[in-house]
Amino acid sequence: MKNMKSLGLLFQDGKLLVLDQQKLPHEEVWLTCESPEQMIQLIQALKIRGAPLIGVGAALALAAYAEKGASRAKILDAALALRIARPTAVNLMAAVDRVVLNCVKGDLTVSGILSRAEAIFDEDVVLCDTIACHGELLIEDGDGVLTHCNAGGLATAGIGTALGIIRRAHEKGRKFHVFVDETRPLLQGARLTAWELSQFGIPYTLICDSMSAMLMRQGRIQKVFVGADRIARNGDFANKIGTYTVALAARYHQVSFYVAAPYTTVDLACPDGSAIPIEERTPDEVRAGNSPAGCSVYNPAFDVTPAELVSAHVLDRGVVRLRDGAKLEDFSSRCT
Repeated sequence: MKNMKSLGLLFQDGKLLVLDQQKLPHEEVWLTCESPEQMIQLIQALKIRGAPLIGVGAALALAAYAEKGASRAKILDAALALRIARPTAVNLMAAVDRVVLNCVKGDLTVSGILSRAEAIFDEDVVLCDTIACHGELLIEDGDGVLTHCNAGGLATAGIGTALGIIRRAHEKGRKFHVFVDETRPLLQGARLTAWELSQFGIPYTLICDSMSAMLMRQGRIQKVFVGADRIARNGDFANKIGTYTVALAARYHQVSFYVAAPYTTVDLACPDGSAIPIEERTPDEVRAGNSPAGCSVYNPAFDVTPAELVSAHVLDRGVVRLRDGAKLEDFSSRCT
């Protein structure tokens, strides 16, 4: 398999490495992934995260496994296990299906698996670029832009989705300021988005999750850009917990709210948000040593934002405004 490199994922000289996102921003530690089983552990521990990137990571793990001589049966077992590593992000299922499971009766040769895995990596880079090209036009000089969670190069093989839009607007010379929700309970905004913005010299201010409505009321936020882990056919979408709250505040304060994602995040088989499975994670992520031992905790990793709260979906094929009668299925063609 050829060498490939992104901000959070690296395949070089036959080795697959993952940037441990749990160590950021204080340490940049690369972990060697030697098997699909280890990739599952890395995905579930959020050492690799972001809907597009876990799909790419799973594809490369399967390709590396095949390249090492794994049997057909073991490859299929590994694919099935990877597919359910996290239930909400549909990109993971789509990537595993494309690399292995859709080809059970066809090209399940080593060369076929490798070429499809490489194509998924390369495609995600292109998808991020096209999303950024469409979305950066939505940011104007003087805007205050809010993000939630991390949807940048750490979540994709390319420059990112929501954060890729912000980065591209900055590269085009647009003058604006980013407000970064810390994104509790795991602080993906404070740890990861802030780190990425620092890397590229983009002006930002870190805020607590509970501060965004106040900033909207003060007129300091004009646009919100978030990513997605699954978008239903009707435009409802799942994203990091707290996104729904931001969307409600944006609607009340008449702030534009955009969700950015590639076609691989659109699940046309899912009719609406009620059909999106929501992962619930360990209570210790919320307790974090700050609460009474054994206290009851509810910790859904994602929430669902209704399509009616979305100003537009920014996809790789264009900006989709469902309020104007556009349909997601017209903007979400599959590549082969």
